[in-house]
Amino acid sequence: MSETRGSPENADQMASASYRLAALDPDFILGDSMRGVRFLMEYAKAEESLRAWGVRSTIVVFGSARIAEHGTGQHARWYNEARAFGRLASERGGALRNTPGQPRDNVIATGGGPGVMGAANRGAHDVGAPSIGFNITLPHEQEPNPWSTPELTFRFHYFAMRKMHLAMRANALVVFPGGFGTFDELFEILTLRQTEKSPPIPIVLFDEAYWRSVINFDALIEHGMIAASDPGLFRFAEDAEGIWRTLLGCGLRPGESIE
Repeated sequence: MSETRGSPENADQMASASYRLAALDPDFILGDSMRGVRFLMEYAKAEESLRAWGVRSTIVVFGSARIAEHGTGQHARWYNEARAFGRLASERGGALRNTPGQPRDNVIATGGGPGVMGAANRGAHDVGAPSIGFNITLPHEQEPNPWSTPELTFRFHYFAMRKMHLAMRANALVVFPGGFGTFDELFEILTLRQTEKSPPIPIVLFDEAYWRSVINFDALIEHGMIAASDPGLFRFAEDAEGIWRTLLGCGLRPGESIE
């Protein structure tokens, strides 16, 4: 005997939002009470894909989205060095390993957008290596750059969960010139390092002249805001090869994950 659906006797009940399966009810899933569940879902979705690709560790590259390949002044140099670093780190760091069951290490991971982030993803793409884009939903929509691996191109609503994924597998942080968003990521990792809430990963700032012109590290020490030893948490480099040498000198080991 077939069931009669939506009969006059129960049409109102069938149409009620309360009758929808919870997992298929967008009003419920996007409601206030499910905020914690949505937070967990953002963690789990990216985690599942990263595990499927065997990504054990990453090198996070951050910098301004406003830097163009053919930009004026220093912009073109910053872009080209970010691309060169994405290429050489992918070739030498362990991202290209494809033996079944063998993990990938030091995979390039960025914020997923254009500029420096796109350049680093592009460098990995140049040599056929996977790379990650951790995008964020913004009022003026950010679109992913075309160079991150499609299956590793994610979009987050919560900045906190995006930051967690950026930090949790990081073997190193490389920071090119940038503005508020770049500062946010830099100081997030510096704070984790300063407070020993994360492993002692190397942090490299590209273009010392830029960073010293926008942040007066000596003044922070003078005013007692940071310890005299805290600038030792990071190093400077002036080209892609210099970044790689500095990372190796600070303990990065190709094909390994910092525990």
